Amino acid sequence: MVKLSVIVPFYNVQQYAPDTLKSLRANARQDFEFILVDDCSRDETPDILARAERELPGAVYVRHEKNGGLATARNTGIDRARGEYLTFLDGDDWLAPGYYEQLLASIEDLGCDFVRTDHVQCTARARTVHRVPHGRRGVVLNPRDAILPADRSTSVDYAYAWAGVYHRRLVDRGLLHFTDGLRTAEDRPWIWKLHREAESFATVGLLGVFYRRGVASSLTQIGDVRQLDFLRAFDQVVAETAGDRDAARLLPKAVRTYCAIISHHLGSIERFEPAVARKLKSMSAGALRRMPQDVLDEALDSMDVQRATRLRRLRRRPAPASGVAA
Repeated sequence: MVKLSVIVPFYNVQQYAPDTLKSLRANARQDFEFILVDDCSRDETPDILARAERELPGAVYVRHEKNGGLATARNTGIDRARGEYLTFLDGDDWLAPGYYEQLLASIEDLGCDFVRTDHVQCTARARTVHRVPHGRRGVVLNPRDAILPADRSTSVDYAYAWAGVYHRRLVDRGLLHFTDGLRTAEDRPWIWKLHREAESFATVGLLGVFYRRGVASSLTQIGDVRQLDFLRAFDQVVAETAGDRDAARLLPKAVRTYCAIISHHLGSIERFEPAVARKLKSMSAGALRRMPQDVLDEALDSMDVQRATRLRRLRRRPAPASGVAA
C-alpha cells in the first residue's frame, strides 16, 4: 500500500531538477511514491527524469506530449496517485531530508482532511521563512472559518499547493483537482474550494519546503499573455463564492482579494509586453464590471487611496466586447 504520493511537475528546469530529485531521494520511504510529470519540456529535463525513474526509489515518470501548464500537470499526477495521502512539489524547489515523514506524521496525528505548513523562500542566497497566516497551530478547525476577515491576509491567501498534505478523501470528493489549463493563479480557485468545502484542516509549524523565487523560466517572471490567466482564476473564485451558502459573508473577501491582485499587476505593468499591458487594462476593466457592484463599492471604500483610485479609474474604462480572460 502506498502511504504518500508526491506529485512533481517539471517544465524546462534542467538546471534545478537534479537538486529537486536529490532531495526526494533524501525523503524516500518504501511506501512513498514520487510521480514525476514532465510537461513537454524542450531542454534536457526529460532525460534527467528518465534516469530518475530508474534510480529514485518509488519514482513514476509520466510525460506529456503537449504542454498543458502547471494545473494540468498536477491533475495528471493526482489521477496517477495511489497514496492514502497526497502532496505536491514544484520541479525547481527542494526539500529538507526527512521532511515528508514529519509531514505525514502530522496529518495522521491530527486526523483532518488537510494540513498546511510554513515554508522557506529562497531568492539568490537570501532565505526567508514564510508562515501560514493563521495563528492557531496544531488544532483541527473548520477551514471555512479561516477564510475571513476580508481586510486581512488569511489562509486562502496562502495558496501554495506544496505547503501541505491532503487526505485521499478530498480526491474522492472532487476537491483536490485544479482548474485544467490555468497557467497562473491555478492555486487560487483550488485553495478557496478547499476552504469552502473540506470539513477539517490544521496548520503546523513545520519547515521543510524550500521555494525557489526568481527563476527566469517561471511564469511569475514572464510578462506574456499567460499571466492574464489570473483573471479567469479569480472570476472562478468570485462565481463559486457567489453560489455559496455564506455568500453574503464570503464575497467581500473574494472581491477585495481580486481587486488587490488587479491593482498589483497594474502597479507593475511595465514588466508586461505592450500588447499584453493593453489587454490587462481592458480585461481588468471588464472584470470589475462583472463583480457584484455593491460588494465592489464596499471593497474600494475599504482600500487605501492609491489602489482605490487606480481601480476606480479603470472601472470607468469601457470593457472589451468579449469581457472574459483568454
